[in-house]
Amino acid sequence: MDSTLIPAFMKTIEISDLSRSFGKTKAVQNVSFDVEKGRIFGLLGPNGAGKTTTIRMINYIMPPDEGSILINGYPVSPMTQKMIGYMPEERGLYKKMKVGEQLMYLAQLKGMKANDAREKIKYWLKRFNAEDWHSKVVGELSKGMSQKIQFIATIVHDPDIYIFDEPFSGLDPINSELLKQIIIELRKDGKTILFSTHRMEQVEQMCDDICLFNNGKVVLTGNLRKLKKEFGKNTLLLEFEGNDSFLDQLENVRINNRSTNFAEIRILDGLQPQEILKLAMDYSEIHKFELVEPSLNEIFISTVGEDNIKNSGVLL
Repeated sequence: MDSTLIPAFMKTIEISDLSRSFGKTKAVQNVSFDVEKGRIFGLLGPNGAGKTTTIRMINYIMPPDEGSILINGYPVSPMTQKMIGYMPEERGLYKKMKVGEQLMYLAQLKGMKANDAREKIKYWLKRFNAEDWHSKVVGELSKGMSQKIQFIATIVHDPDIYIFDEPFSGLDPINSELLKQIIIELRKDGKTILFSTHRMEQVEQMCDDICLFNNGKVVLTGNLRKLKKEFGKNTLLLEFEGNDSFLDQLENVRINNRSTNFAEIRILDGLQPQEILKLAMDYSEIHKFELVEPSLNEIFISTVGEDNIKNSGVLL
């Protein structure tokens, strides 16, 4: 399907009542969500929550037991695979090939002409400060270097839809930031991006919309900005200098982050922030006292329950 014929308002990916089991294990249970064209959609949750299984079904790598998946209005098939640039969690480069040969081979598999592929490969290697990697053997690359090459292989043929499974895994902070900038650039160019991660802060910095997974089920989905607003300003950021023992006296709160001179406090059950401030001032000098919207990390805890998260071995 010609991407120019796809209406801007159209749902790029539509997931309805999707389920998949492996033996007695229900990996994905009645999952539904939509990904709108030209937006960044974050699929997130702990390892083993069902994210990768869902992504594989979207990419027509494995069939669902139940439910439906539409890509640009079409049921998933070999045709819809060609609409997607997919970067799997398990990286799949040929270790004995040279980087340039590998990228050229994968680009041509996606239908690119050799001259076009050569120009695009040159451009992306330069963007990643990897011009001199062209003749390197893939097996000699570090994990981070391989990650960059895998990312280039995913985007070089310029599809309209990108799906990245844990794209920041193995990257240092500098290269993670570069990858984040490029993903945001792709969105500005009208591309649709779905990426999976267990790192809440990455989603919070980049995504328009989110879907929270836990134990194979969707526990929350929607526009990130609206979801944060709905939870209200019930998180207190407190910077202080002095005795922090007042934190141990607080009731009806959850302390999400605590260090020598800082605490992030979730206020529960109607406790007034001024009560916390009054107590804190009896022990310490207060430098910052601010009520803010909860982090995505806090929203996830509030949605699925703290005990549930501890038992799942989640990221937080």
